[in-house]
Formats: sequence, structure tokens, C-alpha cells
Amino acid sequence: MDTALDRPDPRAILRGGLPDRYLTPDDIAEIFEVPKETVYQWRRKRTGPPGFRIGKHVRYDPADVRAYVTQRKSADQVAA
Repeated sequence: MDTALDRPDPRAILRGGLPDRYLTPDDIAEIFEVPKETVYQWRRKRTGPPGFRIGKHVRYDPADVRAYVTQRKSADQVAA
């Protein structure tokens, strides 16, 4: 059985390179330290990292998450 203790910390994986799996909404919430409901609100409003559906499940490509963070950092530097 796969438990949270069996998986490495998603934040550490993203710092060290791309994980070898798609990320879940729980992973995104943990990475950005926000409630999972915030992740779902971002998806509804199309303001957060882009996700996609696999059946009834939402998943996030780690490359898209990194690109989203890079874009946000660039936008914040221009605004400052």
C-alpha cells in the first residue's frame, strides 16, 4: 500500500529535479503550502498551474508546474 510516508517530499523532488510521476492535487497543495481547496479554486479560475484529467482524477505535469513557478517569478520581478 502506498502511503505518504513511502513517497518522497514533492518539494524536495522539485528542487532536485523533476519527479518521475505526475503530481496530484495533494502534492500541489503541499508544494505551495496551501489548502487543497485552494488548488481546486485555482483550477476552476484557471489561475494556478495547468492540470489535466485522467478519468475522474486531476494530475499535474511537473514540467508545467516548474514553468508556472518560473512565469510567476518573472511576472513578480517585472512588477517590482
